[in-house]
Amino acid sequence: MQELMRQFATILRQITQHKWAWPFMEPVDVEGLGLHDYYEVIDKPMDFSTIRNQMEAKDGSGYKNVREICTDVRLVFKNAMTYNDERSDVHVMAKTLLAKFEEKWLQLLPKVIEEETRLKEEEAEAQRDMQLAQEAANAKMARDISSELCEVDMHLEELREMVVQKCRKMSTEEKRKLGAGLSQLSPEDLNKALEIIAQKNPSFQATAEEVDLDMDAQSESTLWRLKFFVREALEGSGKSSVSRGGNDNSNSKRKKEICDALAKTAKKRSKKLSS
Repeated sequence: MQELMRQFATILRQITQHKWAWPFMEPVDVEGLGLHDYYEVIDKPMDFSTIRNQMEAKDGSGYKNVREICTDVRLVFKNAMTYNDERSDVHVMAKTLLAKFEEKWLQLLPKVIEEETRLKEEEAEAQRDMQLAQEAANAKMARDISSELCEVDMHLEELREMVVQKCRKMSTEEKRKLGAGLSQLSPEDLNKALEIIAQKNPSFQATAEEVDLDMDAQSESTLWRLKFFVREALEGSGKSSVSRGGNDNSNSKRKKEICDALAKTAKKRSKKLSS
């Protein structure tokens, strides 16, 4: 782009050194020439001294590319042609110099297009690199968060196990209420409860169609884990063992089978006690 700027400066120098370029070198002296309607006709005044200052600006306010300079060069001549009658000397001079400029610009244009294409490709490549870097950073962040969550889950599980181990032995009445609470769970929560049982009892088939659940056969840690889970699940769904009494006709067949198993277990204990 710097090379294009240098070549454009050469074109600009050739135009401004023309014998007819003098009326366009400095801003129009509107007051001195008595051009009271100039700013009503011309929206954006432009001259070659202003263009040169913009090209030499070091504070970042200058031209970014040669097309911007080209636009202002054309504006210099078009303003003159717009304000002055086409038969006037200034109009003819501006029209002639504009034609010469367009001829030289056409010679430079292929290089301008080539450079613009290269810059677009570089910008697109840089954008892709930034996107890939961002995706890699996001993936790493996701892995780190996942690892941290796993560690948190492990610590929570350890804490749960510590609490369960310190719990007292569950009474027969508490087991009965726990069974009633299980009967009030939604099918989804009931499956989660069965998974809790299976964690400490590898032989227990949580996914079987028929489940024979003996509360007395479960470890104390499993029973207390079940109790905590059932209580949280019922509180989350707004149910309670007092208000619902364990009767919910909308439960699935799977829940009914578990409840029947609990009832059978209770009958077995009753027979043993009566004998």
